[in-house]
Amino acid sequence: MSLNKVLLIGRLGRDPEKRFLPSGDPVVNFSLATSENWKDKSGQKQERTEWHNITIFGKLAEIAATYLRKGQQVYLEGRISSRKYTGKDNVERTAYDIICDQMVMLGSKNDSTASFDSAPPIGSSVPPSSSHSTQTPPNAPTKKVIEEKQIDVGELDSDVPF
Repeated sequence: MSLNKVLLIGRLGRDPEKRFLPSGDPVVNFSLATSENWKDKSGQKQERTEWHNITIFGKLAEIAATYLRKGQQVYLEGRISSRKYTGKDNVERTAYDIICDQMVMLGSKNDSTASFDSAPPIGSSVPPSSSHSTQTPPNAPTKKVIEEKQIDVGELDSDVPF
């Protein structure tokens, strides 16, 4: 048995670049930065940033191209794929890409320049509802309404791991 699974939370380094395969299927590429922070032995704060090449195919690529923008935080799931290429200096190199199959947009509406109210459902072709996207002044107080619901725990699947 083997497993090739990647989970990333990071920020887009550039806007998604949308292209089309010869079959007509959409494909999107962008870079994603993940950062790690720690304090060294002397107490100095250190940070290391890793850059990941992300590729998304199909309907999820359409959603990513529409809603993702540079700097936006996103959660991605996928697999690692390697490819060999020859650089300009005629040296053969290996590049590692993340082939994404699930995506969740993170952060609040104000964290991004994208115009959406909430993330579209994963793998769904339905964009978020724009019926409640009203313009509010930036300094206006926000009001959140939380609806209380009763849940019948007998209906939950028994194979939920938590």
